[in-house]
Amino acid sequence: MEIIKPELLKNGDTIGILAVSGDLRNEENLKRAVKFFENRGFKVKLSENYNFKTRYMAGSDEDRIHALHKMFSDKEVKAIIAMRGGYGTLRIIDKIDYDLIRSNPKIFCGYSDITILNAMFLKRAGLMTFSGAMVNDFGCENPCEYTVNKFFETVQDGKFDYDGTFWGGNLASLVSLCGQEFIPDFEFDFFVEDLGEPVYKIDKMMTQLINIPKFRKNIKSIYLGEFLDIDNQEWFEEVFKEIGDRLNVPVIKDFPASHAEKKATIPYGLKIKSKNFL
Repeated sequence: MEIIKPELLKNGDTIGILAVSGDLRNEENLKRAVKFFENRGFKVKLSENYNFKTRYMAGSDEDRIHALHKMFSDKEVKAIIAMRGGYGTLRIIDKIDYDLIRSNPKIFCGYSDITILNAMFLKRAGLMTFSGAMVNDFGCENPCEYTVNKFFETVQDGKFDYDGTFWGGNLASLVSLCGQEFIPDFEFDFFVEDLGEPVYKIDKMMTQLINIPKFRKNIKSIYLGEFLDIDNQEWFEEVFKEIGDRLNVPVIKDFPASHAEKKATIPYGLKIKSKNFL
């Protein structure tokens, strides 16, 4: 499948904020994020379910899938930023109209639980997305300058600090897709991060991926983002050294993928040469 690259964001464009996963936890952050984008000259649209709540999700599965389809169908919206992660996208992947996504390519950005949509949009619609900043990154009281700058540098200027074909994201979210067809059919540089997982679970989840023949065939390097709040750093390093040796691929540390404040916005599934994908 040909990879579809969305148009870059331009001044004055409309940014959609999409509630497709967890429910709204901090309305003040959302208001600040809207103001942040408006102050930079963008228009903002909120998905109609932004303040819905069904248990821990932003409305029912039907609410969230409708909001997703509506954002992609809206010709005014040029970029979609996930409101937050949490949990919920796995429940709707079999309900997504991937033909609609393919026919309406636009910037789509998020991380954590949104990794599931990054992976499925690439696999089933051929859409290159972005793994990176969400609403809280722009709406917190003191947004991280690195995160903000890298977001606009990537989605407006078409530049990224690394060469490669990056695929991966949040480890726990990726592993939840096991049983689906979600591994790319091309060689990729695997980037990975997570939060609050003990080393034995990281080992187990990586082993689940390694046991997939297409993953073993197509992985050509591992880029380690931040694994926050792990229980044993020495074991963590041992595990990934073993994995690199087993797969015969290099393991590169300090990649800017993270649940922390400082994160890059990473082009997802597109081959990048000379740090420029314009």
